[in-house]
Amino acid sequence: MSIPEHNALHGKTLEQILTVLVAHYQWQGLAERIDVRCFKSDPSIKSSLTFLRKTPWARAKVEQLYVNLQRGR
Repeated sequence: MSIPEHNALHGKTLEQILTVLVAHYQWQGLAERIDVRCFKSDPSIKSSLTFLRKTPWARAKVEQLYVNLQRGR
C-alpha cells in the first residue's frame, strides 16, 4: 500500500497562499517570479485575488510557487 503524497495546497485558500507568498517574497519578489501586472502595479491582496480567480494559468503559477516554497522549508 502506497502512502499518499502530501498535498501542500490541501485545506489552503487562495488568500492564505497569497498571504504567505507576499510575506516571504514581498510584492517585488513575487512580481519577479510571476510576471503579472497585479503584482507590479499598486498590488494588494484583494486585487490579486480577483485576478487570480479569473486567470487559471496565473493561479497555477502562484500555487506552484507556494508548493515549491513549502518543500524548501
